[in-house]
Amino acid sequence: MLVQSVRHTLGEIDTFLSQLTNEQYNFPCRELSGASIGQHTRHIIELFQCLINQYECGRINYESRPRNTLIETLPEYARGCIHRIRESIDKADKRLTLLHHAPGREFSIDTNYHRELLYNLEHCIHHQALIRVAIMDMHNVEVDESFGVAPSTIEYRQCAQ
Repeated sequence: MLVQSVRHTLGEIDTFLSQLTNEQYNFPCRELSGASIGQHTRHIIELFQCLINQYECGRINYESRPRNTLIETLPEYARGCIHRIRESIDKADKRLTLLHHAPGREFSIDTNYHRELLYNLEHCIHHQALIRVAIMDMHNVEVDESFGVAPSTIEYRQCAQ
């Protein structure tokens, strides 16, 4: 179920990106504090890549990532990354160690693959919500009603009707 949810959410981003021009993807948005949709997309992708690439060694460090400018400037390149993530996230749950840097110190937290996959899903939805605000005035771009909305909110809205 979790893997399906992640694949669905990444699929929403893929569909969304297929509608954008390079200019729209790279435009510094006031609603995103001057960041571009591409920068937010890169951030989403790179956290998933960290989890996938560091799975085997069992030590996850989201702060140690390459910050690939191709992802943030070329929507087609980003879409390719999304496709690869969707194909490679179905992994066995296992214990992991999350490394975190705080000012002046580093510490580790015990976690597991499914917990980190859930974190990445929630993080992705959070950034989708930010992007959704940025595209409100883009008339040629459509997103699904669930784009940027937490599953619990969707469920609540359905029950409230």
